[in-house]
Amino acid sequence: VQLQASGGGLVQAGGSLKLSCVAPDPTFSAHAVGWFRQERGKERDFVARTRWDGRGVYYASSVKGRFTISRDYPRNVVYLQMTSLKPEDAAVYFCAAAPKYSAGGYKRQEEYDFWGQGTQVTVSS
Repeated sequence: VQLQASGGGLVQAGGSLKLSCVAPDPTFSAHAVGWFRQERGKERDFVARTRWDGRGVYYASSVKGRFTISRDYPRNVVYLQMTSLKPEDAAVYFCAAAPKYSAGGYKRQEEYDFWGQGTQVTVSS
C-alpha cells in the first residue's frame, strides 16, 4: 500500500499549512489514518488520527484546537489542516494507515502498517 504525503513547506509562526495524505489505489481502505511528526534526533510523535468513516477524530494535546484532520471520501485523501503554527511544530510529518482493528485507539506507531514518505514542515519565528 502506498501513501503519499505532501503539503509541507516553510511558514512563519502563526501561519497555516494543509498537509495531504493520498492513497492512490481507489480500492484502499483502512480502520484509521493518522498523522505523526518527527524532529531530527527525536522519536516520532502522534499528532492526530481519524477513523476511516470520518468519525472518532483524536488529537495530541499539543495540537488540539489548532489542527484539524479530515477525510475527502471521493478522493481517498486525508488532510491535516494546521493553523496558528508554532516553531515547535516544525518537523517531518508522516501519514500512516492502520488496516486492522486496534483496541489501542490508533495513537501508537505500532498500530499502523503503512507509512507515507514524510513531508517537511518548517516554522520560522
